Amino acid sequence: QVQFVESGGGLVQPGGSLRLSCAASGFTFSNYAMRWYRQAPGKEREVIAHIGSAGGSTNYADSVKGRFTISRDNAKSTVYLQMNSLKPEDTAVYYCHAAAFRSWGQGTQVTVSS
Repeated sequence: QVQFVESGGGLVQPGGSLRLSCAASGFTFSNYAMRWYRQAPGKEREVIAHIGSAGGSTNYADSVKGRFTISRDNAKSTVYLQMNSLKPEDTAVYYCHAAAFRSWGQGTQVTVSS
């Protein structure tokens, strides 16, 4: 079955960095574009980054553009999110997903606070 396992979250001070990872399984990873989403308390889940199946095409939400970088390793079926210059408003649960599938992972909590 399709699975997404996110990791790498934690507590970080404003201005700090984190690198999230998402291991995917149950499908041919290299055939699918991938996205990172986040959901802050009391808010809807939003897409923040997108990467094409080969990794050559990326797009970002305005809120993270210039601070976050999405990448992927198709040999490892893993997608990454490098997050720099973190702000308190980046606090959320972060998820990876491929639009073709219904299942979601548990997400990884990112908390930005001093």
